[in-house]
Amino acid sequence: MSDRHAPAPVPTYRLIPSRFPPIGLFDTVATAADLEAVMDLAGWTNDRLVAERVARLPKAEWVFGRPNASVVMAAFLHVAPGGMRFNGPDLGAWYAAARVETAIVEVGHHLRREAAATGAPSLSRQYRAYTACLAGDYLDIRGEQAARPDVYASDSYAAGQRLGEAVRAAGGAGILFDSVRHLGGTNVVAHRPPNVLDVTQADHFELTVEAATPRIEARRLAV
Repeated sequence: MSDRHAPAPVPTYRLIPSRFPPIGLFDTVATAADLEAVMDLAGWTNDRLVAERVARLPKAEWVFGRPNASVVMAAFLHVAPGGMRFNGPDLGAWYAAARVETAIVEVGHHLRREAAATGAPSLSRQYRAYTACLAGDYLDIRGEQAARPDVYASDSYAAGQRLGEAVRAAGGAGILFDSVRHLGGTNVVAHRPPNVLDVTQADHFELTVEAATPRIEARRLAV
């Protein structure tokens, strides 16, 4: 296994459910103290888990005073139960793809799992796409599925979370990896909020999936 590092693709793409509207309050605050007050105002710290994650994220890594700062902070403070492939439940990370098609397939996979878990034959949901430039050099494990089968496992995040949190603890920027869901796709996880730069809202999509088939219908919405 290598310790190769490489820059992230430019740009990267991330989809966020449209039911979570952007909160522009973070974009104009000037200091960390102001951000703390705004998080209280927005009710973020009313959630015990979010408050604990705020405490785990060093103030030097808080993002504020720039467009879509709240979108970046939300990725680190609002975490899926059990965590994701390269982060545990204690602190989130910014996941993105080199192509919007890969981001759609990744999101569609999780939407299908939700449909299956709830017994729904199909599900539709609307998403906002964001582009971003990710600064830093990323641990590059692309092409290492055979060398790291546990990290690339489709049914368990345990090994991936150990690797991701080790990268974070060592001060690393994050990880470049092959998409498990989209053949030929490239994903990146950024573990440092300040490295997520030039975040810009792009297209809106409606995704529709069927619980029993791999089909994903992606419809670009007029706005």
